[in-house]
Amino acid sequence: MTRLVVAGLGDTGLLTAVHLSRRFDVVGIASAPALVSGQELGLRLARPDDWARDYLIALDRFRGLDRARVVQGRVEAADRDPRRITVAGADGSLTDEPYDVLVIATGVTNGFWRRPELRTADQVDEALRTAHERLAAAGSVIVVGGGAAAVSSALNIATRWPRTTVDLYFPGERALPQHHPRVWARVQRLLRTQGVGLHPGHRAELPNGTAPERLTDDPVGFSTGQPEARADVVLWAVGQVRPNTAWLPADVLDERGFVRVGPDLQVPGRPGVFAIGDVAATDPLRSSARNRADKLLARNVAAWVCGGRLREYRPPRRRWGSVLGAQADGLVVFAPNGRGFRFPAWTIDTVLQPWIVRRGIYGGVRRG
Repeated sequence: MTRLVVAGLGDTGLLTAVHLSRRFDVVGIASAPALVSGQELGLRLARPDDWARDYLIALDRFRGLDRARVVQGRVEAADRDPRRITVAGADGSLTDEPYDVLVIATGVTNGFWRRPELRTADQVDEALRTAHERLAAAGSVIVVGGGAAAVSSALNIATRWPRTTVDLYFPGERALPQHHPRVWARVQRLLRTQGVGLHPGHRAELPNGTAPERLTDDPVGFSTGQPEARADVVLWAVGQVRPNTAWLPADVLDERGFVRVGPDLQVPGRPGVFAIGDVAATDPLRSSARNRADKLLARNVAAWVCGGRLREYRPPRRRWGSVLGAQADGLVVFAPNGRGFRFPAWTIDTVLQPWIVRRGIYGGVRRG
C-alpha cells in the first residue's frame, strides 16, 4: 500500500489526513495530542472553555483518524533519497518515517497561540488559563494589529469584561484590509458599540524588530509619530508569522521560508511532495488554509498515485469566513463579497457544530 505521511495535524493537516486515510496508509505527525486550532483567538482568550469545546479536540476523538497512525513528535529533517522524514519524540529519541507521498502541513508560528513546540494536554490547558486569567485581572488592554485575530480579540475582550478599557491600534485607515470593505464597516460598528477605542493610522514599533510572543505590559511606541500608549496588558497580533519549515531543504522554500507549490499544490521538482495551509505559498493570502483545499489535495494525491490528472487550486481574492466567532446573538460568516450570513445562536450547538462541522467536515467526532 502507498505510504503517506502528513507532517502537521493542525486545522488543515488534520482534515487532509482524514480524507486520505480512507484510501491510503497514513501516518500523521502532531506536536500535541489534540487539535489545537489557530482559529478564533478572541474566543480563546475571553471564553476558553467555550473555545476548547469546539477548537481543542483530542486526536483520538476523530473517527476519520481511526485508520491512520498518529505519531506525536516534531519533524527534524526530510531526506530526498531515501524518501523519509526524521521525527523527534518528547523523550528526544529520533525515528524515521518512510513515505511515498509527503504532505507538508506544519503551519506557522504566530504569537503565543500558534506554536510548533511539543506539548502535552496539560501544557496546552495551562497556556489557555494563564492568558485568560491575566486578561481577566487587567483594567486596561491594548490590542496591536489590524487583522482578524486582533479585531476579534478586541471585541471579545470588551464583551467579556465590559469594565475593562480596550483600545485597538492598527496602521491603516481601516482594519481588516484583506477583507471586503463591507466587513470592516459592519465590524467597526460592533466594536464601537462595545466601547472599543479605535486608533487608525498607528503603526506600532516592534520591540527589537519582532512582535513579542507573549502578553506584555510594556508601553507601545509608534513610528507614525503619536505618543506612546500604555495599558495593563498589551496583546500583539500583528500577523508577523514565521513558517515552520526549518526541517526542509532550502530549495523547496521561497525567499520568506514558505513552501513553494504549483497550482496543483505539488512542490516543483519534488514528485509526490505536496504542501497545504499557512505554510504553503499558494498566493499572497496563503488561502489554502481556509478554503477547503484539503478536499482538492486529497483528490490530487489520489490522482498522482494512480497516474490521473491533477486539478488546480484557485485562491479567492479576499479573505472570508468568521471574523468575530460565536457571539450571544449567533455567528456571522462573511462571504468574499463582504455579505454576512448569520447562524442564529440556537443553531451553533444544535446544528452547526455537531452536524456541519463535527460530522460533515471532520467525518465524525466522538464525545469528550
